[in-house]
Amino acid sequence: MRDFQLPGRSAVYATNGLCATSHPLAAKVAVDMLQAGGNAADAAIAAAVLLGICEPQMTGIGGDCFVLVKPAGTEDVVALNGSGRAPMGLDAATLRARGLTAMPIRGIESVTMPGAIDAFCRLNADYGLKGLDEVLAPAIRYAEEGVPVAPRVAFDWAADGEALTGAARRFYLAGGAAPKLGQVFRAPGQAEVLRRIAREGRKGFYEGEVAEDMIASLRALGGTHTMEDLAATACDWGAPVSGTYQGVELLEHPPNGQGATAILMLNILAHFDLAALDPLGAQRAHLEAEAAKLAYDARNRFIADPAFMTRGADYLTAPVTAAKLAALIDPARAMAEPAKLTEAVHRDTVYLTVVDRDRMAVSLIYSIFWGFGAGLASDRFGINFQNRGAGFTLTPGHPNEAAGGKRPMHTIIPAMLKEKGRITLPFGVMGGQYQPCGHARFVSNLTDYGMDLQQAMDAPRSFSGSEGMQVERGYSEAVRAGLAAMGHRVSIPDEPLGGSQAIHIGSDGTLIGASDPRKDGCALGY
Repeated sequence: MRDFQLPGRSAVYATNGLCATSHPLAAKVAVDMLQAGGNAADAAIAAAVLLGICEPQMTGIGGDCFVLVKPAGTEDVVALNGSGRAPMGLDAATLRARGLTAMPIRGIESVTMPGAIDAFCRLNADYGLKGLDEVLAPAIRYAEEGVPVAPRVAFDWAADGEALTGAARRFYLAGGAAPKLGQVFRAPGQAEVLRRIAREGRKGFYEGEVAEDMIASLRALGGTHTMEDLAATACDWGAPVSGTYQGVELLEHPPNGQGATAILMLNILAHFDLAALDPLGAQRAHLEAEAAKLAYDARNRFIADPAFMTRGADYLTAPVTAAKLAALIDPARAMAEPAKLTEAVHRDTVYLTVVDRDRMAVSLIYSIFWGFGAGLASDRFGINFQNRGAGFTLTPGHPNEAAGGKRPMHTIIPAMLKEKGRITLPFGVMGGQYQPCGHARFVSNLTDYGMDLQQAMDAPRSFSGSEGMQVERGYSEAVRAGLAAMGHRVSIPDEPLGGSQAIHIGSDGTLIGASDPRKDGCALGY
């Protein structure tokens, strides 16, 4: 129970349906869709596409998505991989010959094909109740009429806007500068693209004038991308990977997503008595940091496009793997060198979850990778291109080595919890590299410390990565000093670590939604 004399927010309780997103307009649109007779799939798509207008620095139709779906009437979960592939012309050897030792973070080499729209169309066809015309109508209206720039969006836009070049500056800057707080952002070009998708389905995006605009723009920027690359984009259904912590089963999206990393991290932490530690103390943060270093190092070695992985996700989620890694942790001292993160750090993603009256649950994450992706956009419609190819490595022979037709290792991971055979909690934690650590911390907050949903999100965070150990201001100076004494290179991050959304599905019929205060969003139900 929160202390009502202190700043904070309450969780949201409802019985018919509930949505939690990172922007209030998207949450409202999702609930409107549910009340109009749509289901969780319809509401999730409507909210997600609108988030590309509300938070264009975070996501958009030029990006990718992953989805976990629990259909109504079953406790089984399916995973939809909506990540695009590299153009066939991408070649690691060619890039190495140019003197590159790592994939460029931004620019044309980093642009992979956009997979999200194909996945949204597939999700709608396989599970939706409404037509795409009705599902996309709210985003089309807001793209035309405009959306006032929200506080966190304005904060991000001011920094991320510097990466925009060429046509992207025309579409995403106002007079050469980032829009200010409250300034209305419009995207009429994207409204037209969405109208075509509403009429024609995926053909409206992957064929015809929209596709020609994307490919012509990419080619003019020096890309090898072709109409054939774009037309070949196809999502696919699969099964989630899972692991158990404190009697709760964690379901994660399979590779090329990094979900198995969160399971491995919890398996490592299970070798320590976290429940006996102060949840906001230095010792817990230390153990979490050390587990993250080891889990991420394993991720960087093995997770890639599953067609190229030398070890399956079952190796990462196996208890014996975690036991060997846990034995390497010194409870009193940080490792001399943190595991090198082969993928660039980013913080730019949107996550949402929806549960409807029939208890279909959708856990969806949608991203263009870095702020404004590659910093590039199509010339006619202003489609912002993702830089997901920065997730590849140029190490020869590595499972995640850049290559044409291949999916890069992805940071975005939707999740769900299952208890006693029943799905109880779709959730996600945004924040690029932080996501597996965020998942592990959120689950531990719930199970080890008995926090409620909102408390588990509000609690301060820390993360040990390539920049040392970032410790949010919510921690005390004594904790930071204690971590430094253990050998951690401690700093306070410029931005908050991640952002999260969650919905608890009660056995009594009550839905409880929580939304992270680190973002502009909220949970709404009816």
